[in-house]
Amino acid sequence: MYEDKKNAIVTGAARGIGKEIAIGLAKKGLNVVVSDIMKEEAEKTANEIKKLGVKAIVVIADVSKPDDAVRLVKETVDAFGSVDFLINNAGITRDNLAVRMSEADWDLVLNINLKGTFLCTQAAVKEMMKKRFGRIVNISSVSGILGTAGQVNYAASKAGVMALTKTFAREYGARNITTNAIAPGYIITEMTEKLPESVREEYLKNIPLKRGGTPEDISNVVNFLISPEGSYITGTTINVSGGLVI
Repeated sequence: MYEDKKNAIVTGAARGIGKEIAIGLAKKGLNVVVSDIMKEEAEKTANEIKKLGVKAIVVIADVSKPDDAVRLVKETVDAFGSVDFLINNAGITRDNLAVRMSEADWDLVLNINLKGTFLCTQAAVKEMMKKRFGRIVNISSVSGILGTAGQVNYAASKAGVMALTKTFAREYGARNITTNAIAPGYIITEMTEKLPESVREEYLKNIPLKRGGTPEDISNVVNFLISPEGSYITGTTINVSGGLVI
């Protein structure tokens, strides 16, 4: 990892993929801001991170609110001095067939998954430009590539994240700020374990590697993208799906 670049924000870091990303960064020696709306679980994650010998703080923030995104970055700078790495992982689902989907569920998913990624990136980039360094990774989804029945809001939001990633990469690459995305496939988490068995079996049937991914599989790619080894990659989306998308 970069010797003098130590401070990372992970949104949606209280549990699941976000938690594993945060722990993976801590294992590389980074200080981590654990951001979420679930205070108790976020504090548990932060305590786990501190046991790895790095610093961790919790910032409770709703990424869909501009003031919260700005405050998230400000509290990071106040605590650690800089924002070197930003991992936009916060996201939700509100599934339904398109003709039955409420406007409220459409707005909620787009506001958190897409607008939240924009607001946090916008706030962080302003700090990153001052030091002419930044590494941003946005967690998208294969749903944004394939489309998923019953997830028109989620698929649209994640496709938007990929387009947003390309745009930030073009606008801020000259300031030594890379922006990339990861599109996870079927990852075994609390959320996917709640899916009906028939749905899980259908996913596995279509995955060439014949297994679900793990949160560690996503964390490993995050660590590569923000490392010196990944410094000439920007504006891309890496599909981590076991071959579900080829």
